[in-house]
Amino acid sequence: MRLIFFGNPKFAIPSLSKLASSSHEIACVVTSPDRPSGRGQKLRPPEVAVKARELGLPLIQVEKLKDKDFLEKISSFAAALFVVVAFRILPPQLFEIPPHGTINLHAALLPKFRGAAPINWAIMRGERVTGVTTFQIKKRVDTGDLLLQKEEQIHPDDDYDSLYERLSQTGADLLLETVNLIERGEITPVSQDPSQITSAPKLTPEHGEIDWSRSAEEIHNQIRGLSSKPGAYTFRDGVKLKIYKSELIDPTEPGVTPGTIVDSEKGLVVATGNTWLKLLEVQPAGKKRMKADDYLRGYPPESGEALG
Repeated sequence: MRLIFFGNPKFAIPSLSKLASSSHEIACVVTSPDRPSGRGQKLRPPEVAVKARELGLPLIQVEKLKDKDFLEKISSFAAALFVVVAFRILPPQLFEIPPHGTINLHAALLPKFRGAAPINWAIMRGERVTGVTTFQIKKRVDTGDLLLQKEEQIHPDDDYDSLYERLSQTGADLLLETVNLIERGEITPVSQDPSQITSAPKLTPEHGEIDWSRSAEEIHNQIRGLSSKPGAYTFRDGVKLKIYKSELIDPTEPGVTPGTIVDSEKGLVVATGNTWLKLLEVQPAGKKRMKADDYLRGYPPESGEALG
């Protein structure tokens, strides 16, 4: 089947590679333009653009998806199906072009965790199971009919990075299976169950700030769900302190004010709304990510000092 692939970040690379090595033909890869990145603000291409060039695939980098010339160019490829993995919202005049429609890979079990950050929110909300879904694109984001789904366990030691990597690989396999079934006419779309809808909105800086009055498990999940990007954080003496890794421990003293550093001899241990949380990896402002024990040697806490 002749395809056009739309994608931008690292998450889409396993899917692109899997399709490129299959019997299907990728007529073109569509990504966003190069963007300024890093301290030097040098222009960098999307990771999918780099992979497409490596694979020798035709590449279009486009800003305006409604541009007439772009739509005419895409139509000229006469692709039977468009495939979208972590790209942008496609306008109807684009996703309605191919005869077999446009399908998307979503990193959750739709209709759960509709939105821009499904992996983060699944961990932050304490889910034990998530997965990947292929579905037909419609005008309203993440509302199209379901094609295939596959579950993926969320392990207790998973963070955003580890789950992101597994779901990208699981999703690539599911996407290829979906395209194969569409080509053979052996797949039946199923409407989403509105009673199961949950949201996974775009993350803002406010989502990263830790409220130490919450339970230790909630804060632990927040840290896991935001590690390593964009990162959960608190404040110490008014200076931001990012937190990348933590573990739950039982308290030895009841009734400690949330946010208090309670036992620096055993590490960076902080009281929460119900128990204690040991911080394992942190990053003070202007410094590199480091083990909390190393951080404490350079910045020992005062008695009764509190974070936040």
